[in-house]
Amino acid sequence: MERGGRITDCFPRRHRARTRAAGKERRAARSGKRRGIPVAPPPRPSPPSPAQEEPPRDPPPAASRELLEMLRRFDLAWEYGPCTGITRLQRWERAQALGLSPPAPVREALLEHRDDPAVTYSLWHEYGL
Repeated sequence: MERGGRITDCFPRRHRARTRAAGKERRAARSGKRRGIPVAPPPRPSPPSPAQEEPPRDPPPAASRELLEMLRRFDLAWEYGPCTGITRLQRWERAQALGLSPPAPVREALLEHRDDPAVTYSLWHEYGL
């Protein structure tokens, strides 16, 4: 016995939930318009002054192929626990806390390339859980 249509047709449609804050702002804007009260636009952020700007830093060294291969092997080594949902450094620290003795060069590389997302996140970072 075959039915026509999609499998999703048997499930009820769900609408996106509205947040309370957005609803309050909308109601406040509408009530201000009804009463003739002008509604001010949100303030624009001011550009930082030269005194607030940080001095330029040297860019971190680019991750080499050998480094990325070492980190890939660390991601695929299941003896240090799962690697989804956390950064490589968090995984390394968790493995160390559990007494699993993760490789020290991995931690050194992660601390050295802290600002590089290719180094910070695991292989599976791009995939949803």
